[in-house]
Amino acid sequence: MQIYCLALFPLQRKSGYAASHQSIGSRVLIQEIFSTLGSVSVPILIPVVSGVLLARFRQLDTGPLLTTVLYVLTPAIIFTNLVSAEITAEDLLSVSLFTVSNILLLWLTAKLLSRALRLSESESAGLTLVSTISNSVNYGLPLVLFAFGQAGLEKATVYVVLMIIIVNTFGIYLAARSQFSARDAVKSVFALPAVYAVLAALIVRWSGLKLPESIDTGVSMLAAAYSPIVLIVLGTQMMRIEPSAISSEGKRSFWAGMAVRTLLSPLLATLMCIILGIDGLLRAVLIIEASMPVAVTAVILADRFDAAVRTVSLSILWSTLLSFLVLPVLIVLVSRYSGV
Repeated sequence: MQIYCLALFPLQRKSGYAASHQSIGSRVLIQEIFSTLGSVSVPILIPVVSGVLLARFRQLDTGPLLTTVLYVLTPAIIFTNLVSAEITAEDLLSVSLFTVSNILLLWLTAKLLSRALRLSESESAGLTLVSTISNSVNYGLPLVLFAFGQAGLEKATVYVVLMIIIVNTFGIYLAARSQFSARDAVKSVFALPAVYAVLAALIVRWSGLKLPESIDTGVSMLAAAYSPIVLIVLGTQMMRIEPSAISSEGKRSFWAGMAVRTLLSPLLATLMCIILGIDGLLRAVLIIEASMPVAVTAVILADRFDAAVRTVSLSILWSTLLSFLVLPVLIVLVSRYSGV
């Protein structure tokens, strides 16, 4: 009996040590989450809240700001980051495969959910928009910059460029269905200055040209203005989303969309990274970008093509509000998992 007790004693000590070590690990994880909440969410919330206040008390007209973002600031930040980015051909291929595969997987998920929930054509189109169109540009780029620095932003730029093209082709198809015109989709892509910023950046990179310092400084100034302006616009747009009552079918579609965008998107993105062998900083950036809340672009397309506007609007509002709490946790977990 004494021998048995002596033999068990070391196991009890080891078990106690393991429990203590696990407790310390949990405390460290919680500290990291709160630290990320302070260093990432709070800086983003300040311009977002500023936009909310401007919309509430000054009725800010975002039209000119949106035009500035679309035609000046977005091309500037894309050009600046693509010219200086340390991106290999392998990274470019990995990001391209990930982006296309992830969108198709989310689209298939939305289709299956629509069928299982017996949604109408309009609600089905709305659910698909909510599931596939994330705010990877206006919200994702500033978030990645705060979370992973300039190196992360450079890798995120490639994903964003591909998403801009996909949203203006595949996104129109998802919203319009029978009204979709391949010719109109192609024209809409080439009407965006961001595409020409990509082409210009590639020419500069491949030719080995070096821009004059004055031009480089000017473009960099425009790129630096991108994050605060788009976050102010985001806050203003959130304020204008009216959470009106929706039907019982709309509620099913709403909860399905929230589950896909908030819970399933990070899991599917992680799965795609594992399948494609993507790791390190690139993996962390892609998972976070793919986990962004629903983009305001989704309600614009829904409104234009009558695709469950109320459901989409409600999804944008709540997925964005939840993201300020969910994304810091996800950033910490993804950073640990990816070794960043």
